[in-house]
Amino acid sequence: MTRLLLARHGETVWHAENRYTGSRSEPDLTERGLAQADQLAKTAVALGVAVLVCSPQRRAVITATPAAEALGVPLHIKPDLREVDFGDLEGRLLGEMDPEAAQRFREDPEANAFPGAEPLAAAGARCAAVLRALDEEHRDGTILVVAHSTLFRVTLCVLLGLPVRHYRNVFPALDNVALTEIRLPADPSLPAALISLNRAH
Repeated sequence: MTRLLLARHGETVWHAENRYTGSRSEPDLTERGLAQADQLAKTAVALGVAVLVCSPQRRAVITATPAAEALGVPLHIKPDLREVDFGDLEGRLLGEMDPEAAQRFREDPEANAFPGAEPLAAAGARCAAVLRALDEEHRDGTILVVAHSTLFRVTLCVLLGLPVRHYRNVFPALDNVALTEIRLPADPSLPAALISLNRAH
């Protein structure tokens, strides 16, 4: 059975502020983020990762590169693993937005997304499609996927059959480089199995 391991990229310079870092933003990793990338590489070797895939965004590529080098495998970049586009919220703090709009977003980020934002369900669907394709292509292997917090959280909702609008409550946070493991059923109409969530290493 295929093991799908999901890891958020390393800490960026916007992390402490909790600034919305979507598909249009490319903040650098902090020194801690670079150290996290090195730790992820060690974990990938220990877990016998055979396939390494990541988002095209720089923070994900930099996080995944040490693992690729340590494993001696190519780093496969998938455009559909990019982070969600947050529209007018991109690069900003939620507290910087109109208070009423921010409250509506908190209550239902799917129905009350900021102008120009990518629909959450669409983002979850594109990532889920990548994961299903990887699962089919690499049967019985261990796959590490390095991408983004919001993308993974909405994708987990899609794969587990949960309402995407509740992603902020059901999955409040994914820590940098922590591992989440899922298994996908042969029948795509069935929900995925969540083996572990946000596991430190």
